[in-house]
Parts: sequence; C-alpha cells; structure tokens
Amino acid sequence: MSGATEPPEPPEPPEAPEAPEPDRPAGPPAGMRGLLDLLRPRTTRGQFAGALLCMVLGFAAVAQIRTTKRDTTFATARQDELVGILSDLGQRSERLRGDLRELEETRAGLRRDVQGERALQEARRRAGTYGLLAGTLPAEGPGVEVVIDDPGTAVRAANLLDALQELRDAGAEVVQVGDVRAGAGTYFLDTPGGVQADGRQLAPPYRFLAIGDPHTLTTALGIPGGVVKTLQNIGAAVTVAERAKIVVRAVRPP
Repeated sequence: MSGATEPPEPPEPPEAPEAPEPDRPAGPPAGMRGLLDLLRPRTTRGQFAGALLCMVLGFAAVAQIRTTKRDTTFATARQDELVGILSDLGQRSERLRGDLRELEETRAGLRRDVQGERALQEARRRAGTYGLLAGTLPAEGPGVEVVIDDPGTAVRAANLLDALQELRDAGAEVVQVGDVRAGAGTYFLDTPGGVQADGRQLAPPYRFLAIGDPHTLTTALGIPGGVVKTLQNIGAAVTVAERAKIVVRAVRPP
C-alpha cells in the first residue's frame, strides 16, 4: 500500500565482551622503568677503590687520635702524678741495676770456678808427671823389656849404668832394674856378690823394664858399638823385646 512505511530493522545484538586475559603482574610504565634504571646503584672499580681509600683514611685517623691521646698523657698529668711516675721509674732502674750486679758477680764466680778447676787439673797433671819422673808413682805403657844373662859373671856396674843411660837417652820415661825403680840419683856398685843398684843387690839375669817408644828404644840399644854389642863382647847374652804394655810397679820412697 502506498504511503505505508517499512518497519525499522531490528537492532543488531550487542557483541559479546571478550574474555579477560589472565592476570599479569602489572609493570611500571616504560618511563618509570627508565627512571628506576637510572636510580639503581652500580658498583664500579673506581667506586670500590674510593671506598677502600676512605676505610684506610678512617683507620689512620683513629690511630692518629689514639697516638695523640697517649702522647698527651704526660702533658696533661699533674705534678704529683709526674713525681710518682718518675719515682716508680727510678725504683725500677735501681732494681735492674741490682739484678745486673748480681749477674756480673755470678759470672765472675763461674769464671773463678772454671779457672780454679783448670788450675786443679793442671796441678794434678804436673803432679803425675813429677811423680813419674821422681819414681814415686807406678806407671804403665808401651816399651821394651831387656834381659841380660851373665853366665860368666862378667857384667859390671858400669855396663848396667851404660844400659840405663842408653835407655834414657832414647826417650825412656820410666825404667825399672830388677826390683829397683831408677831415678835421677840411681847408682850401680860392684860388690863381691855381684852388682848393687841403689844399695840393693841384683842377681843375673839382669832385667830392665823401660816405658817409651818401643821402636826407638830398640834401635838405640842395637846401634853398632852400643850397649848390646859391648855386653855381647864380654860374653853376656842380651834379649830386647818390644812390648805393647810394660807395667812398672816399683816405686822410690818419697
């Protein structure tokens, strides 16, 4: 029909709202993130070195303050305190000097003891040497044993004295003839019964014990024209034996 109007088109149904996305942590805006990056502390080598330098300077300052306080202790002390300190120092110094004197006295005493012990040892050594030379002490050591057999009774006091002198000249330190310890004043004497030594009768075979270097003594007795050859020429038989140990027990009266 003319004049009729068409009915209006029905409105389109509204679109369904989109489902919300899962919750995400809300982040700061981009501008804020840049600002935070600028404010975040960053450690560099220069900053570390500066911090270390500050620590060192602080430690030095504290040490200097403490040293200054110690140095000013006496400067700020009262007169009576200083007098007390000086008195204490004087007493300590006196005690140290006393300890030093005691140590020096102890050292001197030890030196005297050492010197006295050495002197005593030297005196004993000399006494032993003089005792051997004087014949007042027994002795032992290497040496020779000389035996003179006299079947024809031809040996005289002079022959035995020559044998003793030859042994002494060769370095014999100690000599015993028979039972007689030979000394500086030993003598031999011809008697109707034979030969005497220092007033004591000797009987053949005559036996000498001599302490000294065995080889030297043997060589001295056996030289051509020496004691052994002379005794052999008058009919005596002489035996010289080297010994590693000769024991001389006879002693002279003091």
